[in-house]
Amino acid sequence: MVLKTFGWSFAVTALGLVAAFFYGGWQAFGIVAILSILEISLSFDNAVINAGILKKMNAFWQKIFLTIGILIAVFGMRLVFPVVIVAVSAQLGPIEAIDLSFNDPDRYKELVTDAHPAIAAFGGMFLLMIFLDFIFEDRDIQWLRWIERPLAKLGKVDMLSVCVALVVLLVSAMTFATHAHQHGGGHVDKTSTVLLSGIAGLITYLIVGGLSGFFEGKLEEEEEREQEAEEQAKKAGKPVTGVALAGKAAFFLFLYLEVLDASFSFDGVIGAFAITNEIVLMALGLGIGAMYVRSLTVYLVRQGTLDDYVYLEHGAHYAIGALSVILLVTIQYEINEIITGLIGVVLIGLSFWSSLRRNKAIAASGGSSGDAGGSAGSKAEVHSGV
Repeated sequence: MVLKTFGWSFAVTALGLVAAFFYGGWQAFGIVAILSILEISLSFDNAVINAGILKKMNAFWQKIFLTIGILIAVFGMRLVFPVVIVAVSAQLGPIEAIDLSFNDPDRYKELVTDAHPAIAAFGGMFLLMIFLDFIFEDRDIQWLRWIERPLAKLGKVDMLSVCVALVVLLVSAMTFATHAHQHGGGHVDKTSTVLLSGIAGLITYLIVGGLSGFFEGKLEEEEEREQEAEEQAKKAGKPVTGVALAGKAAFFLFLYLEVLDASFSFDGVIGAFAITNEIVLMALGLGIGAMYVRSLTVYLVRQGTLDDYVYLEHGAHYAIGALSVILLVTIQYEINEIITGLIGVVLIGLSFWSSLRRNKAIAASGGSSGDAGGSAGSKAEVHSGV
């Protein structure tokens, strides 16, 4: 199972490290290895969130996610995206930007750094909306009940997450963007840039998330109709013929996954510049890391890990919330990527530990891990909250 799921990741790792060695010797080999570990540690929460969405898709769309999706993730976000940032921010043509990345990596890094406030605002707002929509939703299973219960009650207010996100953006723009970067000995006011980029991130979330939610609802309705048709066919003694699931539903969920991955990759791409300016090494290292995130996502789906360890999704969303705040803070202040990665790992680790405690409590009381709404589940939740 492990080899089947992670086989391509192992192969890409070997090829990537060999290519790095031939490109720049042992130093390049070491840089690519470090970048791969950085990407995996920063994106573990991404895999958990992806798994929650991917399990709603059929096998065909899971394969699309692993093939076309990985091409978009590796080549689009880890190779093309940094070049696009430079081209747009410096008003260069794409060919000039690529030439700059190879022949003047220091200038290339400088241009990407100048574009960081816009990137951080866009990604920060997109991820913040994911966290807010999760935390304001009333759900049967709660991890940190003392936080989640009152926030779920507040969440009944219409458009609360959008209002909170806009307030956070406004405060971030006024606090961090006014003196975001020094340029030529003076300060550059990035307030308008941060506001526009943040609003763009919010709009992107609302459009893509709204469409995926709409078509997900259509998908569920069609599944219900399919089940009813199958039951009627069985009663009538007729052969059961499955109804094809709505392609639009799966497509928009796939689109949502790709935008989500793009937002998660912002911190990895920006963090990579702290290690190297060479675009080839960045693409190799981050690409290897992205492959493992994809494989881990599929592994979580096929093993049913999210169903067995019910607080993992909670931990991942708290990690997303922390990452969104970190991205907004980095508009002005530098935060070490190790801290960013550790926060996510710690939160997911704690949620996994809480899930284990919950499962043990349920087993001890004679229940099952699926009894979320039962007395055993409720009792376990009380004891397993962090």
